[in-house]
Amino acid sequence: MMGGTLFAAGVAISGILLFAAMLCAGLRIIRGPSGPDRVVALDLLGLLGVAAAGMAVIVSGSVAFIDIALGVALIGFLATVAFAGFIERGSIDEEEGP
Repeated sequence: MMGGTLFAAGVAISGILLFAAMLCAGLRIIRGPSGPDRVVALDLLGLLGVAAAGMAVIVSGSVAFIDIALGVALIGFLATVAFAGFIERGSIDEEEGP
């Protein structure tokens, strides 16, 4: 009985901390002073989505969420690479000028 209570409390605390981290990342996306700050916050938000899918595996016991976590991680990585290329290209265009 005690183990189940501790498990439920641990999952609840983890969920609250995960939600707080998502709020902080969302605020950084909105208020970020520069583009790279927003890209890092977006990457963090994707990582937190993977963590949320991992928590869903633990809570529900369904392994289907593992596929979702892998998909979100892959899309997050590709989006970060694409944004980094966009920022790189944007800064090169600004430096060259007419």
